[in-house]
Amino acid sequence: MTSTDITRAINDLLFTPGLDLDEALDRHFTPDYRQRTNGEWSDRAAFAQHIARLRTLVRSGHIEVHEELREGLRYADRHTVTVSRNNGRTSRTEVYLFAETAPDGRFRRVEETTLLVDGHPDDRNLGTVK
Repeated sequence: MTSTDITRAINDLLFTPGLDLDEALDRHFTPDYRQRTNGEWSDRAAFAQHIARLRTLVRSGHIEVHEELREGLRYADRHTVTVSRNNGRTSRTEVYLFAETAPDGRFRRVEETTLLVDGHPDDRNLGTVK
């Protein structure tokens, strides 16, 4: 399997609505996946719930990776996600991400901090909405 990266993962999770969520998760995340966003830990089931909720809120979007580093099983990047929501609002969130990948290239653990760069103040919670 080719190693995943944040662009492929987010595109499959959020911006490819016809792709089954379980298929997208299996493609990029291990069964024991854990994520911490802004200090809040989620296991894979909670992360799946988060993404399912985002899919109901987000109409379209794109990701721009500013910096990316991979060394062995470690992955880090700084990226900006722009989303257009079904309610007509658009927001941009900058993300600082550090991750551990499994030997098969999928994400095993992600720790990230988000910063709303542009958009409605309520969009600050998009990284943790359930």
